[in-house]
Amino acid sequence: MTQAPRVYGTEHDGPATGPQSGHTYRELTGGPLDGQLIEVTGWTDEQITIGAYLITPHSAYGPGGRASYAPTISRPDGPWVWEGDVP
Repeated sequence: MTQAPRVYGTEHDGPATGPQSGHTYRELTGGPLDGQLIEVTGWTDEQITIGAYLITPHSAYGPGGRASYAPTISRPDGPWVWEGDVP
């Protein structure tokens, strides 16, 4: 049985939560959040184009560090790619 991808922001030790109908997501690729989904429902086009710094317990800066994810120029509607960790 294939498990649905975990949605970013859900408890890592809780039951996996998958995408919900009617919501918009981007897949996170690479880095500490690889394979998770970020919900972008209600985000502006500008916010989606810029990407986000996402808090992660697995950052190079330790728990609470951030991982930078953003779309690529060639696939602005595609997955968000890990750009590196930031404090």
